[in-house]
Amino acid sequence: MRVPLSWLREFVEVPETATPEDVLASLVRVGFEEEDIHRFELSGPIVVGQVLSFEEEPQSNGKTIRWCRVQVAPEGETAADGGDAVHGIVCGAHNFFPGDKVVVTLPGSVLPGPFPIAARKTYGHVSDGMIASAKELGLGTEHSGILRLVELGIDAPVGADAIALLGLDDVAVEINVTPDRGYALSLRGVAREYSHATGAAYRDPADREIDEPGSGFEIVIDDARPLRGRIGATAFVARVVRGVDASRPTPPWMITRLALAGIRSLGILIDITNYVMLELGGPIHGYDLDALTGGITVRRAEAGEKLETLDGQTRTLHAEDLLITDGSGPIGLAGVMGGATTEMGPATSNVLIEAAVFDTISIARTARRHKLSSEASRRFERGVDPVLPFASAQRVVDLMVQYAGGTADTLGGAIGGEWEREAIELPYGFVAGLIGVDYTPEQVVAALELIGADVHDTGDAWFVDAPSWRPDLTDKWTLAEEVARIEGYDRIPSVLPVAPPGRGWTAAQHGRRRVANALASAGYVETPSFPFTTAEQNDLHGSATGAHLPSIKLANALDGQAPYLRRSLLPGLLQVAHRNVARGLVDLSLFETGSVFLPEPGIAYGTSTVPPLAVRPDAATLTQLDASIPPQRRHVALLVAGSVAAKQPGRPAEQAGLVDVIDAVRVIAAAAGVEISVSQSERAALHPGRTGTVLVSTTEVGYVGELLPAVAEAADLPGRVTVAELDLDLLVDLAGSRVVAASLSGFPAATQDVSLVVPDSVVAQDLRDALLAGAGDLLESVRLVDDYRGQGVPEGAKSLTFALRFRAPDRTLTAAEATDAKLAGVAVAAERWGAQIRD
Repeated sequence: MRVPLSWLREFVEVPETATPEDVLASLVRVGFEEEDIHRFELSGPIVVGQVLSFEEEPQSNGKTIRWCRVQVAPEGETAADGGDAVHGIVCGAHNFFPGDKVVVTLPGSVLPGPFPIAARKTYGHVSDGMIASAKELGLGTEHSGILRLVELGIDAPVGADAIALLGLDDVAVEINVTPDRGYALSLRGVAREYSHATGAAYRDPADREIDEPGSGFEIVIDDARPLRGRIGATAFVARVVRGVDASRPTPPWMITRLALAGIRSLGILIDITNYVMLELGGPIHGYDLDALTGGITVRRAEAGEKLETLDGQTRTLHAEDLLITDGSGPIGLAGVMGGATTEMGPATSNVLIEAAVFDTISIARTARRHKLSSEASRRFERGVDPVLPFASAQRVVDLMVQYAGGTADTLGGAIGGEWEREAIELPYGFVAGLIGVDYTPEQVVAALELIGADVHDTGDAWFVDAPSWRPDLTDKWTLAEEVARIEGYDRIPSVLPVAPPGRGWTAAQHGRRRVANALASAGYVETPSFPFTTAEQNDLHGSATGAHLPSIKLANALDGQAPYLRRSLLPGLLQVAHRNVARGLVDLSLFETGSVFLPEPGIAYGTSTVPPLAVRPDAATLTQLDASIPPQRRHVALLVAGSVAAKQPGRPAEQAGLVDVIDAVRVIAAAAGVEISVSQSERAALHPGRTGTVLVSTTEVGYVGELLPAVAEAADLPGRVTVAELDLDLLVDLAGSRVVAASLSGFPAATQDVSLVVPDSVVAQDLRDALLAGAGDLLESVRLVDDYRGQGVPEGAKSLTFALRFRAPDRTLTAAEATDAKLAGVAVAAERWGAQIRD
């Protein structure tokens, strides 16, 4: 809301010495946010001049200019720019005559743009200044001719300061008005709030003598389909002014105030309706009375009806739209925009004034449905004072009589205008208990009365009648907020709450954070993504076989091309990888932790009835709501591509692959507090020979593998791409609530190697498990170091070499003890897989 200060001073005592910054600071104290300060970006000398004479001079380009002699200072005096009293000025406009008083921008002045004015040679003359148009001064969009002061009803002496004369020295402050404070979208509301902040005397502009609205004009409110039980219009006042002269100029003070408020001048009749809307807060609409057919009916639209609005658009109406109609059909979208057939124009001589109160929800929906936000709809959808229409209509009548030469007529009518609201009970002590400030009863009452409420004391509580312009005051909590606002937010203490002892992260939260921190420390970058994907991606990455599994489809998806909740984290990681590769970042080590949605077959999710608002659901309802939500498991997923070590002098780049991802999986396991093993398997979208299942003991917790080349190519990812995904919740559950650190032995280790020959079909992990099982507790570590197939190894067999590390917690092992443990492991491997020690 933009508030011109000269206008604000009409209703509240703002000190003449107060700067715009001072006014904004006062309004901030009562809960508004400052936005900006608006001025006419011009500077003088800009003066009143009088055209003494001119000569018309045709030019070779077909244009005719006027070489003018313009008096810019009284005879015998020096002009404001230090020059002679009479200046020679070249002008291209032709709408003025000798003797006209005009606005002259002298050399040294600056017009909006900025556009500095200087004496310059043009069309064979030295033009010593410029005769200005309304647009050049920032007073409107009219640029076809210069501004003649006689058309504005102004007669000022030559040489007078035109900036002050036209109100161009005014300034406006802009504040942000929240949706619950629609009353502040007016000078009336802002002036009242400034009074609250400073204690300055306030005069309500709606408090004026109001004539009877008249009679004889038929008004009907026929809302056969109320929206949510709310009648579309609760008040409607119609007044008539006859004999207006639409060609009369708008007073310059009104033009400047409207311009500072962000509204351009559109002629005296429309300017008056806009001016009153800004002043009082109630939108006004004017009709050309002679274009109306019969009376006015407020009703809902019939589906398919059409209306041409003032912006020239023909709109197809919705059955919820609230309309203003006459005998010819729709003539306006109620509270949003009028129709083209009855608009006021240059030929209008008789005006019907409409001041009404429309339902907030109806107006908001219509404005959004038609993408037609207007100054009127902004106010109606926030709530308009229900008793204001009579005062608003009277103010428009008075201004049209005074400035448009009209005459108030007895034709008119009114419906509604009565207003009654239930009193709000405010218990003693409630405000102090809620806000945390020891307000006295006198302070509470004074604050509520200051905002316009009537307060009745019953001995143990107050009953408060909220003012008509505050529909946001609905209960004791909103009243308490008003007391805090009026008394000052600076009185509310800043106290840091003390955390209750014995709380903090749960064991599961600790586990998840350990995993994320460990991956980040290992060089992986966390890349959260949206949990939405396609059905095809869910089938490809969300199941082991690639078969179709049930997925949850959103009723109102953010992206219509990805309407399903993900069953896997991989689609998001693939999108992130593609985005980075497209920007030249090809060496990637990414991870994400997040929820996946795994609906169980045969259960219809999302079908639970939504409970009513403002009522706490009971236990049975909450159970039903929980049952309508699919299981949401937290997973962790990895993706590596490109190189893990860049090319260096004397060393080629090291390609990332399956080994690196398995190492990262072991990092996850160590952080979670479990031991994992990887066994070869197959899975949709992954290479059949480079895929493994991740196990904790015998429990499957995830998978690791290399993407099929076709899948990587479909994601526009070059080279090998290796991924892994684990059930993070399951990992943490298997670890239990405590992670026990391994004890460290102070005794040295004994190391030995063993090379075992086994058939090609034997998996290295199975052979490793056999060595661990046979060697017992003394075997601390088993690591595969070589896989040999060639000379000295039988056809169809391979030689796997393992590095073994033995250690005892209480003594130094002898070589014989280490050898015995190794051979015990070999014996189990031989029993299970036919392993033989390689010669």
